[in-house]
Amino acid sequence: MTAVTTGATELRTAPVVPPPAERGATRIADRVVAKIAAQAAREAAGALPKEARRPHATVVVRHHAARISIQLELGYPTDIGAGCHAVRRHVAERVGALVGMEVPEVAVQVERLHLAAAYGEAQGRTR
Repeated sequence: MTAVTTGATELRTAPVVPPPAERGATRIADRVVAKIAAQAAREAAGALPKEARRPHATVVVRHHAARISIQLELGYPTDIGAGCHAVRRHVAERVGALVGMEVPEVAVQVERLHLAAAYGEAQGRTR
């Protein structure tokens, strides 16, 4: 801030702010983006069995674009294609909204299926 004195009064002027290009940059670590992506996958996957591991994400960020890989477990029986599509869409939307990055690719890998009977949703014939 600069001050200018004229006689008995002192006038203060606004501080000089550098242009946006000269202020610096904000860098968000890949592991932070990965945590956000894993949480978004958790939200999209819905209720999972107790023994299921939480979704895990790995991320590669280059030039304001995040390529994400999600590993998760699903209940069985389920529509795996629809579940993976929902996870891809939700992860891309959440990462884009919260981090402000493009998400051109979200790869989803289903590592394990858990029987519905294992978490109280037995289907089909029972005795």
